[in-house]
Amino acid sequence: MDSMMNNIWIGLVIGMVAGIIDVTPMILRKLDRFSCLSAFFHWVALGLIIPFVTWEVRPWLKGLIIAELTAVPIMIIVYPRDAKAVFPMAVFSAVLGAGVGAAGAVFAG
Repeated sequence: MDSMMNNIWIGLVIGMVAGIIDVTPMILRKLDRFSCLSAFFHWVALGLIIPFVTWEVRPWLKGLIIAELTAVPIMIIVYPRDAKAVFPMAVFSAVLGAGVGAAGAVFAG
């Protein structure tokens, strides 16, 4: 039980770090707080999901795939209002997803 709780805390920390990394440029661009909160909690949730999915692929690839798949609905919503934002969102999702996957393998694995 302690190991499971430890892994949950580790996943939360990994997700919060990824969320802070993702939201920082959004805050600097003065995007609305709801967009920033949405992005932050998206990564917190992914920090609890990505490290614990048991796919037989490299952890960074697993993170990249899951992050991109979960970002698609957000990109669809954003596209009509700001089509230029979709490419950076895809890049950030790929990089942070790979990072969450790799960090999860090291710390929560």
